[in-house]
Amino acid sequence: MQPADIYLIDEPSAYLDSEQRIVASKVIKRFILHAKKTAFVVEHDFIMATYLADRVVVYEGKPSVECTANSPQSLLTGMNLFLSHLDITFRRDPTNYRPRINKLDSTKDREQKAAGSYYYLDA
Repeated sequence: MQPADIYLIDEPSAYLDSEQRIVASKVIKRFILHAKKTAFVVEHDFIMATYLADRVVVYEGKPSVECTANSPQSLLTGMNLFLSHLDITFRRDPTNYRPRINKLDSTKDREQKAAGSYYYLDA
C-alpha cells in the first residue's frame, strides 16, 4: 500500500470467503488506526462494513434515479436511519456478536421499532 493521508478502498470483501473477510477487515482497521489516517470504504458486506466503520454516510432516494448523501454520522445513528427506511431491525447475537435480522413483527422487532432502535450494538 502506498503511503497516503486518505485511503479510498472499494469493496475490499469482493471475492473473499467469510474467514478471509474477517482477516481483511482486521488488517484494514488495524492499519488505519495505527497509521492515524482516514479511509473511505465502500462495502456491501454488512458485517464487514459495520466492523470497519466509525462513521457512515447514508444515501437516500430512488436507486438509479436520484439520491441525496447525508452528512457523516455515527455508526449507530447512520445504521438506525438506513434500517428504518428498510423497516428492518438488527440485534447482536449474544454468542458470536454478529448482527442478526429480527423476524418481522417479532417481539424484539416491535420493541426495537417502538424505541427507534433499529440497529442494536449491545449483546
